[in-house]
Amino acid sequence: MLRSRRGTDMAPAFPEVVAGAAQLPDATALDGELVVWDAAGRLAFERLQNRLARRGAGAARAAKEWPAHFVAFDLLRLSGTDTTGWPYRRRRAALESVFAARRLSAPWALCPSTTEADVVREWLTWASVGMEGVVFKRLAHAYRPSVRGWQKYKVRETGEAIVGTVTGSPAAPRTLLLGRYDDQGRLQYVGRTTTLAQAAGSVVGGLLAAARRGHPWTGWSFSAGWGSKEKLNVTLVEPELVVEVGVDVARDTSGRWRQPARRHRARPDLSPADVARPTSPL
Repeated sequence: MLRSRRGTDMAPAFPEVVAGAAQLPDATALDGELVVWDAAGRLAFERLQNRLARRGAGAARAAKEWPAHFVAFDLLRLSGTDTTGWPYRRRRAALESVFAARRLSAPWALCPSTTEADVVREWLTWASVGMEGVVFKRLAHAYRPSVRGWQKYKVRETGEAIVGTVTGSPAAPRTLLLGRYDDQGRLQYVGRTTTLAQAAGSVVGGLLAAARRGHPWTGWSFSAGWGSKEKLNVTLVEPELVVEVGVDVARDTSGRWRQPARRHRARPDLSPADVARPTSPL
């Protein structure tokens, strides 16, 4: 059985993970996350998203081309014994023992864990493989379903981008859709901001100019979110205003930010030529 946090049956989409269950002890349940790695060893979120919709022969073909791995975080049941009441320290030790004793191999992967601060600092430099941050759990805590008794620290960075279109009124935009010019001089979409406060939207709106003919994004449509089919209602603006934003390091294969950016400030002192080019994952 393979289920999402919301209870969705994911087994038909990932036959290789279902087959891999034969490696586990009977009546054992793991908590973890499905991932797909690309040829460079970086997390390929789009491939994982694409696989979610596959079934039957299509799922089998996808499993061979882009195999998924289950990265185990926690142990919920071991050979019929409910382990959720155990402290995390004990659950982690048991989880490591399962991997060692059963010599688990693909599709199973053990999420690394440490209590050493220096090791955590090193992990936080692994943005090039798509790692977004680290999760902190208390060693003495039991496992509590549907309750997040842990904290997540995400790696963030700041940078500049060009406002190409907006949602809401151009005079007081709700969100900004951002771009950067590539090496061929094309304005590439890189992501969208979180919702602006009313005062911030008014400030930005006063710096925007109406789009002229020949806007590079004429005829484009934009998704409401990563993996969403909903389209945004946008208004093009002249791509002249540069803004500074803070973003998570997670990007898709085209270099777009997977999470909304947080606007820090407008940079009317900069021109679009001053903005760095889009960076694709290494």
